[in-house]
Amino acid sequence: MSLLSARSVTVDLDGRAVLRDVDLDIRSGEVLALVGPNGAGKSTLLSVLSGERAPTAGLVTLDDRELATFSPLELAQRRAVLTQDNSLSFPFRVIEVIQMGRAPWTRSAELADDARAVADAATATDVGHLADRRFTELSGGERARVSLARVLAQETGIVFLDEPTAALDLRHQEDVLRLARSLAASGRAVVVVVHDLSLAGAVADRVALLSGGSLVAVGPPAEVLTAEAISEVYGLVVRVVEIDGKPHIVPAR
Repeated sequence: MSLLSARSVTVDLDGRAVLRDVDLDIRSGEVLALVGPNGAGKSTLLSVLSGERAPTAGLVTLDDRELATFSPLELAQRRAVLTQDNSLSFPFRVIEVIQMGRAPWTRSAELADDARAVADAATATDVGHLADRRFTELSGGERARVSLARVLAQETGIVFLDEPTAALDLRHQEDVLRLARSLAASGRAVVVVVHDLSLAGAVADRVALLSGGSLVAVGPPAEVLTAEAISEVYGLVVRVVEIDGKPHIVPAR
């Protein structure tokens, strides 16, 4: 069952089509990876699906209701968004940043879950030991993990992650992959933008491959991440090696 659907979504910026007639379904209980070269439209599509940006044309619906009709609070209670920008100008403590994820539930029955949700998020992202540190004093990787903790603490049915592994070391990249799989296993929908095609192949139930603002293919990783498709979209000859049933992409050097 589709939880969120995009139909004929087009986005024009300064007279240029950044997205063209994209049709895509987001399903509960799965991880969908958005992949493609720089400028393919991945982050723009994520922003449209999350309601952060209105499409120039087309329609996005959440539970068969037009996304544009949701109030900011309603959206915040339905979906959480991790953007690429993890900066904060004010030196909040880490624990305060994570607690920001609970803001949508301030006047609801879920308010009683705040302490547990914050603690669970801090543990899942390995930032509990940073609780009293100032966010502005953290390394790039630490900031990324704290920002992810804030998103997890929001506890929404849909989670959008824009390049969540970009600033992380190998161990924490794997932690994020496990988190994404765990969220999907609990029934949530997870949409993640990743540049590493092998990571996409390892974590995703489906992969959406974009190029030049168009959706080239969408489906299981093994069907989408083929040597032919990747070589054509990226302009680079690659080999696809299967390891434990997952496609790993290697440039042909």
